[in-house]
Amino acid sequence: MVGDDAEGFFLDAWQASISGRSPATVLAYGSDLRRFVAFAKARQRSSPSDITRLDLRAFLAAEANEGYARATLSRRAASLRQYFDWCRRRGLIATDPASRLTAPSGGGRLPTVIGASDLVDVLDELHATTLHDGLLDREVILRDLAVVELLYGCGLRVSELCQISIGDLDLEGGSVLVTGKGSKERRLPLHDLAIDAVRRYLVEGRDAFVKENTPADAVLLNRVGNRLGPRDVRRILDSRFDQPVHPHALRHSFATHLLDGGADLRIVQELLGHSSLETTQIYTHVSKERLAAVYRSSHPRA
Repeated sequence: MVGDDAEGFFLDAWQASISGRSPATVLAYGSDLRRFVAFAKARQRSSPSDITRLDLRAFLAAEANEGYARATLSRRAASLRQYFDWCRRRGLIATDPASRLTAPSGGGRLPTVIGASDLVDVLDELHATTLHDGLLDREVILRDLAVVELLYGCGLRVSELCQISIGDLDLEGGSVLVTGKGSKERRLPLHDLAIDAVRRYLVEGRDAFVKENTPADAVLLNRVGNRLGPRDVRRILDSRFDQPVHPHALRHSFATHLLDGGADLRIVQELLGHSSLETTQIYTHVSKERLAAVYRSSHPRA
């Protein structure tokens, strides 16, 4: 597991120091810090003394971009404050980079939603392009089409998309099994165009990305044969849309378009994998705002 004592961050000792708190708090704080240590090591930080306030802000910003709720980000910040205060008291750091650290602002902002017609245009163009014979980089287009169809068609988090394995797909039955937050699994329906896109990528495109060390069960691969990562997905979307698009925007759009079409809120909650209906309800505000905009632009008296 990432972040044990031998790896320089003394997380086992720190977690023991908060053992008097509730088991749920100890577990949550431990999970928060292990996520941070994984992030820090990716930035070539090997101990608490290497960490700057900029690292902490970058971590919280990355977590916000992954779509974590404001309450979760606030807890992450609290975990980091507790941990670095402990490091300071233990003499592991000279100054505390987490002093007065807070979660990123903007919790009240509504999610970005891409217009349904804009999404359909991008998807239709990709579908049509893959039908051209002798197309350069056809395998890349097949993969990118599968990425966009899965993100928007299922409302996936980018982490869920990247971890899809071949055994998770039931193309005959029209579904995909994904693992969300807290290792919770949910099986999601796939519409016919998404099934077609994934099947064609697996049959006609995936082998072009396979390298010697490629995981045998990985579905979506990058040019070096590894599973796609969040940055790979972001680059794919930026190359396919006319303006920069964050992967989570497709999840927001999925939920909003379902509600605009009359879907029940609890069904949308299940599809998104939200443990609380309150988290899903933000999309009702998005839908109301969109409906109000349509009203203002079209009603003669508005």
